Formats: sequence, structure tokens, C-alpha cells
Amino acid sequence: MASLTSTEPATGETLWTGEVGDVEAEVAAARAAWPGWASRPFAYRVETLRRFANVVRGKLEPFADLVARETGKPLWEARTEVEAVINKVDISVAAYADRTSQKRLEGAMGARVAVRHKPHGTLGVLGPYNFPAHLPNGHIVPALLAGNAIVFKPSEKTPAVGDYLVSLYHEAGIPEGLVRCVQGGPEVGKALAASPGIDGLLFTGSARAGLALHRQYAETPHKILALEMGGNNPLVVWNARDVHAAAAIAVQSAYMSAGQRCTAARRLIVEDGNHEELLETIARLIDRIIVDHPHASPAPFMGPVIDNGAADHLQEAYLDLLGKGGRAIRRLDRKSDDRPFLTAALIDVTEVERRSDEEMFGPVLQVIRVPDFDAAIIEANKTRYGLAASLVGGNPELYDRFWANVRAGVVNWNKPTNGAPSNAPFGGIGLSGNHRPSAYYAADYCAYPVTSSEAEAPRATIGVGLADPYAAAAENLEG
Repeated sequence: MASLTSTEPATGETLWTGEVGDVEAEVAAARAAWPGWASRPFAYRVETLRRFANVVRGKLEPFADLVARETGKPLWEARTEVEAVINKVDISVAAYADRTSQKRLEGAMGARVAVRHKPHGTLGVLGPYNFPAHLPNGHIVPALLAGNAIVFKPSEKTPAVGDYLVSLYHEAGIPEGLVRCVQGGPEVGKALAASPGIDGLLFTGSARAGLALHRQYAETPHKILALEMGGNNPLVVWNARDVHAAAAIAVQSAYMSAGQRCTAARRLIVEDGNHEELLETIARLIDRIIVDHPHASPAPFMGPVIDNGAADHLQEAYLDLLGKGGRAIRRLDRKSDDRPFLTAALIDVTEVERRSDEEMFGPVLQVIRVPDFDAAIIEANKTRYGLAASLVGGNPELYDRFWANVRAGVVNWNKPTNGAPSNAPFGGIGLSGNHRPSAYYAADYCAYPVTSSEAEAPRATIGVGLADPYAAAAENLEG
């Protein structure tokens, strides 16, 4: 049987090895476990998942250490990810009660109308590498609360975290058959997506993979498909009174998680002629950013990107921008040839014609100078994506104008583009998603509504369109 190996991006050391899984065997196990779980009362499922949260709480430090080692993100950031895994349970319980609550309405003739929700059945979950615990967990917890079974394929770049996450579900008392982990690369993901035994797929990943899934699921309308994809997100800074705060927001937006967030700012849009101080302040902050391994002291702001292949791709894209007329304000440098540590890059691409509308998934922020705010909005919307956008500066009237005209599912004011709250919906339009927002609204795609008209006894009459039986009898007598 084929094997899979995970290495630490910061050191290159082997972290985990395991076997590539059997998709159909895992789907069969989940389908067998599903009826028992779905028949349990909702309160039972809630209590079981709260035990899961407590198990994770007790393993916070080793879990965070594993996330940090396998992704390369700083340990402090890995801790916040594990805390999000814990918090997801209570948030999902509240969301289920809010979004999929039972309702009783009055109907005609003394009947009642009931609105309740049913689980889909067995759902596949495809997870990403940038938040290998939090993001798949954001699908799994609400799906389990709704009564579904899960087959989860972690990213082949972070299999250890996926394996550990599933083991904690089992440790909490969730039946082993109910949550299954199938390891493997893209071919295993494709096999899970195509399995006739799943009733839907919950996906977080690239737009390219999401588009392929959307085409594939065009012929299976009976299966739910929730796509959470990336973004080419704009950050507009306009008439910011506090330049230092604006620069800090830009750095947080662009370089947190080494730029490996789907909500990271990719484009910084500024007023031409009123931009020098802001860019100089951002550049000074970049010069202070510590790039190091996850457990370094002092704590780094950025770790490496996920692997050498990702670093190579980013360097090629950055050099392509320079070759087309981009001007480097801060270069994208590689700290060592054999490890994927990159410095934060700031590049003015105003003069680059036909800029590529691609998500550069790393620490590269592109500056675009525009003459006025109308042009800033046009530039912000010059993308097929539509995940996150933020305005820094201005006044309430300017923000209202920005909010009304920018196309994105997350629109912020004087806040970074990233760090969306888990107690609100999260998702985008265009190439960023298929109108299935996650986080608080994940309850919507984890169960389907059932409307029932109900009465204690049958009562029915047909008042129109029937012949009068007495008239027919009278005609017979006359004949």
C-alpha cells in the first residue's frame, strides 16, 4: 500500500508517515454508523461535541505544537487556531438553534405547519493546509450536530494534524465509524468527491480545485456542495489620519500566516500623490518583521510558507511582476535555498499592464496607485474573486459608499481584511465561493428544511369541479 510522509517546513525533518487510505472503505464505515447517530436526540449530539471541546482543551499545547511544526506557523498563532477549534462547538450550537430551529405555525382548518431539518447523510470534507485544524473543523462540527457522518481528507501537506484531530473526536466518545480520516493526495480527494456513497462535499481550498468540483457536481444536483475558496483581496487606504495604524493594518492583512490566508490583502490601493508616507511606514514595519521557525525566541511574526514548491512558485510570480514593470519597495527574498522562508514583499505594480488576477498565496502585497476614490472602487472590483475587502480611513459616508459598491462577502472598515469572526457568516462571491457561506451559516448547508402540514384527523372536501350527484339521479328518474 502506498504511503504518505509529512515534513516540517521549517526544518525539513520527517514529522509523520502513514498509509494512503481506501476511500470506499471509509465511506462504507461512515454510512454504516450514520443511522445510529442521526437517531440520537439533538441534546445528546450537543453533549458529545462539548466533550470533544473539553478533550481538545486538555490537549491544547501538544495540539498547537503539532500545528506549528507541520504548517510552520508561529506557536502563538497555532495556539489561536486550536482555541478556535474549541470555540467552534458552542458557536455551532447557537448557530444551529438560530439557523435551523424547529418552528410551529398555524395552518388552515385547525391544522399546523411544522418546519424541521434533516441531515443529508454522509458528507465528505476536503481540508486545506493553512488552517488544517480550524477550517475542516468548521465543517465537521456543524455537520455532526445536524446528524451527519463525516469522511475527512486532510491536505496531503498536513496529514498529521488531520489524523490527530479525528483521534480527538474518537477520544471524546464520537463513534469511530462516524468520523473517518482518509489520507492521500489529490487522487484520493478526487475519489472522495466522486464517491457514490457520499451525500455531499464540503470543500476549502483553491479556486482551481473548486471550479473542477463545481463542474463535476453539475450532474449531481441531489448532493450538497459547499465551496470555500480564495481571494485577490483589496485593501483601500484613503485619507487615513493615523498613518501608523493604517500601516499596521496593512501588515497584518498582508503578512499574517506568511500571507497564507484566503482573506489576506493581496492589493493595496492608495491615492496617487498621497501615498509616500504610508508606504514608507509599511516598509519600516516590514524591516522589523521577524521571520523564523515556529518555536523561536523572540517569537516570529512569520514562519515559512508550506513547502519549497510554494516558495518557488511565489518567487517566480514575483519576478514576473518585476519583469512587467513592477517596482520593488521591499524585495521577496529567500533566507535559505533549501527551506521555504520568505521575507515580506511590497511591490508597486501601478505601471504593470494586464495584471494577472491570481491569488498569490504568500507574503506579497501589490501596491496600486489611483487618482480618486471612484477609481479605487473600480480597482477593488477588478477581480473574479469576491471574498474580503477593507477600507482604512475616510468617514462614515465614504465607508457607506465603499460598502455599497465593493463586491465581497466580508467588507470591513478600519480593520484588517483577515481575522473574520466565527460568530458571523464567512464566504464570498465570484471565484471565492458558491453562495454557501461557512462559519455561523454552516448550519444552512449541513441540514435541509422539511415543511410538514399536520392535523390530528383527516378533514377534506372538494368544493369545485364535481358534478352534482343529486342532479344526475333526478335525470335518471325523469328518464
